[in-house]
Amino acid sequence: MAETVDDLFTKGLERYRAGEEASSLIPLFEELCDRAPKNSNALTSLAWLYLLENKPNKAYKFAHKAVKLNPQDAQARVNLAVTMIESGRKGVRPHVDMALQLIIAADELRDEVKENIADGLNRKPDWPGLQKVKKWLFEAEE
Repeated sequence: MAETVDDLFTKGLERYRAGEEASSLIPLFEELCDRAPKNSNALTSLAWLYLLENKPNKAYKFAHKAVKLNPQDAQARVNLAVTMIESGRKGVRPHVDMALQLIIAADELRDEVKENIADGLNRKPDWPGLQKVKKWLFEAEE
């Protein structure tokens, strides 16, 4: 029996959390996005994986689509802001401001974004775009 999109997404997340390299997960998340092109979680994840692999232009395409599909997703906004910084695009600040509003409104979103940023900096310690967004979002806490 073929795996559902949800099953594949869950397996991909489990593999990521187990420490698997982004490069080996990209094909799985590309397949997910091909099978479910309006799945904002899969698009957000694929953008993140491309960012980890230093491919901000590829990441931008998926992050932008994820934000269009789900403008209230703080992590999608963070990913989009990082892709824009790292690819030299203008208009970053509105996405950071929206992510900030979202994480202020919901503690669980704040915790999730904070954990994702920590994970990203653990996997890629010298990540200037993510460090900049982290500073903008959490400077009051530091």
